[in-house]
Amino acid sequence: MSIHDDNPSQEPTGQSRRGFLRNAALAGGAAAVGVGPSPLGETPAFAADATKSGKTGTWRPDSTALQFTLAVMPDTQFLYWGSQDSVNRTPQEESFRYIINNSGNADDNIVFMAHLGDLTQDADPSSFKEVDKAFALLDSHGAAYSVLAGNHDVTGDDSRGDTPYLQTMGPQRFKHSKTFAGSDPTGYNTAHIFHAAGRSWLVLALDWRTTDQGFAWASDVIKAHPKTPVIVTSHDIVASPYDDNVFPYESGDPENNAVLSDYGQTVWDKLINDNDQIFLTLNGHYWPPGRTTKKNAAGNDVYMHITNYQNRYFGGGGMIRLYHFDLVRNTIDVETINPWIMAQEPESRSELAAEHARITGPVDDFSIPVDFKQRFSSFIPVPVRPARPAGKELVKGTLAYWRFDGQGAPGTPLTVGQTVRDLSGKGNDLSVVTVPGTAADALTWSDDHHPDQPGHASLKFVGGRNPVHGTYLTTGAKAPLNTETFKTGYTIETFVMMPLDWNSANNGNASILSRRGSAGAAGKHGKNTDPNEPVAQFAITNNGREAQFNHYPLNDTYPTTNWGHGMVELKWWHLAVVNDGRLTKLYVEGAPVVDNPNRVSVGLTSLGLPWLVGGHEYAGAIDVVFHGNVGDIRIVNRPLSMDEFLTAE
Repeated sequence: MSIHDDNPSQEPTGQSRRGFLRNAALAGGAAAVGVGPSPLGETPAFAADATKSGKTGTWRPDSTALQFTLAVMPDTQFLYWGSQDSVNRTPQEESFRYIINNSGNADDNIVFMAHLGDLTQDADPSSFKEVDKAFALLDSHGAAYSVLAGNHDVTGDDSRGDTPYLQTMGPQRFKHSKTFAGSDPTGYNTAHIFHAAGRSWLVLALDWRTTDQGFAWASDVIKAHPKTPVIVTSHDIVASPYDDNVFPYESGDPENNAVLSDYGQTVWDKLINDNDQIFLTLNGHYWPPGRTTKKNAAGNDVYMHITNYQNRYFGGGGMIRLYHFDLVRNTIDVETINPWIMAQEPESRSELAAEHARITGPVDDFSIPVDFKQRFSSFIPVPVRPARPAGKELVKGTLAYWRFDGQGAPGTPLTVGQTVRDLSGKGNDLSVVTVPGTAADALTWSDDHHPDQPGHASLKFVGGRNPVHGTYLTTGAKAPLNTETFKTGYTIETFVMMPLDWNSANNGNASILSRRGSAGAAGKHGKNTDPNEPVAQFAITNNGREAQFNHYPLNDTYPTTNWGHGMVELKWWHLAVVNDGRLTKLYVEGAPVVDNPNRVSVGLTSLGLPWLVGGHEYAGAIDVVFHGNVGDIRIVNRPLSMDEFLTAE
């Protein structure tokens, strides 16, 4: 494999770039490491002159919003080569200005910036003098950030002692920082805690060559913050197993095109693997960019990313990677931009500059699905909402309430003739019915449930068609619910989950709840009328697994159908149908669906026949049985507000 990096240097500072570059390879790699690009030429005339002289705003991130952004800046070394009289702070300062200005932007909400090392090309005091001036922009506005030393900033490991880097960017720089949490005795390894999404997040900024004492210190910091997610930043952790002879800069699977370097393996073994709080690592040093995901000792994902654009136009020009965390969508959206170029008037940009304003390849612009609650559950236990007594859910007008806790051991089957009581006390008990030829375990008790469901149990239906099979439940022939027409309104609620083997051919249009009696027998006719279908059915469609409530109201001869919102498998869904005496609305997880017709629909037609749970009739015969889990079911004879739903606090 070929690896491009900015190659370790142990030589004294102040020498030519040629002296910094030498060949190396990953363990097991056969090909030599490519050397870096040739030195940059002079600054283009437009770089400073044509850049908009924007004002710097106020650092004001929202620490409570569930969407926030971590800005990442890699290897800016080519902007600071003081020993060669080549320094240009403008690109980096423009990126800093962007970070500050977008801290108060709700769309970005930038809360922290992490620099990944190689602030300079030569580690010369003159270079760090200019770096100091650039970072003063962040300091003067109170912006939260971290830095670390790369191999072009220092030599040796973190036991090296004093250096221009340490004098300029050491712990003393952060004495007024609200996010600085301390350093190890060397000063080269630092900890930072920022607040976002209502919680604390720990960033460890580690030296490019951390020793055992540094790793021990980092582990101690993690242990001192046992409920804090951790992001590890270092200059060298993972590397690209492909080189920049490929263009665009991508190769193979963009989700898995990075490997641990020799030193990265050390970081993994001594810090990352056994600390489950570490979920994300960020490093520069190598190019092109890449990423991979590894399982730690706890079996959880660690996302490991290379971010480096030093080989691109103007040494990257202060390029930044934006990690947009969205804890509502359980996603991190990643984009790569160059604020310095974006601040230039479009007509003044060179062709190369225009190409690099945004980098949008699959290794630079992507999304990471992260179930944050699940990923952090080993150290931030997810609160389990306790079960609520049935009596508390019997709101005014409750005609039926069926729940499945405390009645059978999980995994044991319900048998023909067994009864599930109606907890409303109205006498609408359910009894078990089995399609001939169905397996004995086609309907079982389960302790699985929606997290906001009052009863911590459900019924697991294993039903379908082709051929028809399964076990379902029915109200009795004389149950009061059979004749109810709900003229003044109603609310029907339930909870469902579909298994991975659910498919539209065998399981589509199966009902969670339906009312026996066909539309034709009820005298219904007209548009969209199927005379053989039930007069009311609450089902999962065969088209995109959408919830659907199809019903024949009292005031019409044809049906009103509410539907929409595809529902994924292995996820619990709360469904509710609310009719206020005129209009019917379907809700999925408390949100109205797209297709709620603005059509007057009064009540529900009844032929005085039973209701079925998990069963569906067509032309008077069972044609499909539900496949999946069904939780609590409640039927109320009035419209409920959302704060009266079964999910309400």
